[in-house]
Amino acid sequence: RRRRWWWKLQLQHCLSLTGDRRTGLHMADTGLLESLLRLLEKVDGGTDSQDVAADLGVDHQVIVGAVKSLQALGEVISTEQKSSKHWELTGEGREIAEQGSHEARVFNAIPDEGLPQNELMKMPSGKVGFSKAMSNKWIRLDKAHEGGPRVFKTVETIEDTVRDKLQLVQKGQSAKLEDKEKNELKKRKLLSEVTVKSYWITKGSSFSTTITKQETELTPEMIASGSWKEKNFKPYNFEAMGVAPDCGHLHPLMKVRTQFRQIFLEMGFTEMPTNNFIESSFWNFDSLFQPQQHPARDQHDTFFISDPALAHEFPQDYMERVKKVHSEGGYGSQGYKYDWKIEEAQKNLLRTHTTAVSARMLYKLAQQKFTPVKYFSIDRVFRNETLDATHLAEFHQIEGVVADYGLTLGNLMGVLHQFFTKLGITKLRFKPAYNPYTEPSMEVFSYHEGLKKWVEVGNSGVFRPEMLLPMGLPEGVSVIAWGLSLERPTMIKYGINNIRELVGHKVNLQMVYDSPICRLDS
Repeated sequence: RRRRWWWKLQLQHCLSLTGDRRTGLHMADTGLLESLLRLLEKVDGGTDSQDVAADLGVDHQVIVGAVKSLQALGEVISTEQKSSKHWELTGEGREIAEQGSHEARVFNAIPDEGLPQNELMKMPSGKVGFSKAMSNKWIRLDKAHEGGPRVFKTVETIEDTVRDKLQLVQKGQSAKLEDKEKNELKKRKLLSEVTVKSYWITKGSSFSTTITKQETELTPEMIASGSWKEKNFKPYNFEAMGVAPDCGHLHPLMKVRTQFRQIFLEMGFTEMPTNNFIESSFWNFDSLFQPQQHPARDQHDTFFISDPALAHEFPQDYMERVKKVHSEGGYGSQGYKYDWKIEEAQKNLLRTHTTAVSARMLYKLAQQKFTPVKYFSIDRVFRNETLDATHLAEFHQIEGVVADYGLTLGNLMGVLHQFFTKLGITKLRFKPAYNPYTEPSMEVFSYHEGLKKWVEVGNSGVFRPEMLLPMGLPEGVSVIAWGLSLERPTMIKYGINNIRELVGHKVNLQMVYDSPICRLDS
């Protein structure tokens, strides 16, 4: 019984109606279909579905449904889809065509002795009409009037051209208007351009004015009795697609992240653990030789945690060295010369960069026998940003770090060239920049072929000795690093202009379902 049910389901699918099933023969009125066919029989060549709708006195969408039903019967008719555009009045446009434009109504409401501005603004057309009438110089505003600002007419009569133009469109004479005039009315939301899709219908090779229903289901009873031999079956639709199985979908950010991760792994990098979104100010700022009075530590830039507000576990000897290099200097540096406070370093926050993770990893590396390393991380960071099309309060940072003896700025530029070449970015420029924890520092620019200009794609630099030597790393060791955001290349790759369409509650899930696999190329 289960096997018979399964075969029945498969045969039903193979014999399924093509086109929109909702407008199939079983849902359409047979009388309407035959009326359409009789009308088609009388014309030479063919006819448009809009003309058929007008002749039969029914809505055009009903005729479209009937056409699709006839298409499902085989070669009864032939169709060609067409599209046409025309102008229609909006609801506000129809109101103006009847009662006059807002500016005309405002003008007509003003008596010869004038009207107080506050009374004028209370009118339904007051605000828009006042602005337009002022632009047309039909009225003037006397702000120095004794009883307050008062509006007076400046002309005796007016011509309501807006109403006249809308009435032309209403009569089907929109061709008499210039494109500029139509666009101005469209900008005022009085006109809208409507695209109508219709069908050009002609007789098919099996044309008939009589509807013969085709069988769409092969039943066990037909097979047992042999009656299937006398039935007229609808042809198999071998192009019909099966129902897509429900499954999960990767977000575009995750697809691009996978590509970046693969590039780092190909270059021999090891991924750093980045599962601590909450960080202390010590690892986020102090260990990076960022002074405690730096603007980035202000609440306008950083999210501080209230519970727990403070961190307490730090490597004490390392903290003392950090305190000394900040307040007194050392390792060839004069420091910042301020009173470093542990209370400031203890404050918990949502990490503002994954460089805090790099600091932890470099300190851990310094506690053992040094060997050259290459680290990378891709994870979320948080900043108290003003939200707009390119900024969110949380985003992903991509970071690469290389530690070895004798690394120079030339090594950094070479690694960056290799890294960005793997991304498909070959045209690079470097610009000197400032970072508290790198010296020298460079911003990385790439030439964008689409925008025809150089755009910033990342930041980089060599970590300062004041950051590395207090950790206990050998004096000859240099650390080069670079970083960029994950969101910017993802937006470019998938043609997304507003970051809030990529991350957050405004994301269209259909975009996530439909987005293709990421391939980073030039």
